[in-house]
Amino acid sequence: MRTDPTDTGGLFIGRRPGTAPVRYRALPQRGGAARRRLDRTLAFAIAVLMVVVNLLFWGPLPAAWLWVGAQVNYRTNSISLGIFVAFVGMLLTLMGALAVLKRLDHAWVLVRRAAGYDQRKGIIGPVFATTVVVGTVCFTIWLVFIAGLGPSLAPRS
Repeated sequence: MRTDPTDTGGLFIGRRPGTAPVRYRALPQRGGAARRRLDRTLAFAIAVLMVVVNLLFWGPLPAAWLWVGAQVNYRTNSISLGIFVAFVGMLLTLMGALAVLKRLDHAWVLVRRAAGYDQRKGIIGPVFATTVVVGTVCFTIWLVFIAGLGPSLAPRS
């Protein structure tokens, strides 16, 4: 009888279909040194790509969709349509990027296993945490010192 919450999905409830932990038959076989080095390099490149895609959430994607919304507003003279286009476009782009990130995370796990590591979980969580810290710091520096709050807090003469 399995009673471990990680096996059952909770204390006294059953697991939903298709959500069981991934179980591999055996540890992966190690390839040659050159093969492992290539796979490690590829895994690092995938992780860097995931960080870059995540950093796009912190400025370039929203700014691009705000520009598109402003262009729609200018051409149609409808503020509501511009806001709607910007919001829907931003939402769809972010959801699409999250789907790409999930696929990249799965590819990262497979490449790490091919490199000979007993990799069972992805790195999408730590990548999100890292980009949140970097994005927050960059946004705060931009807001306080470059664009926003700096001059408005100083007294005007």
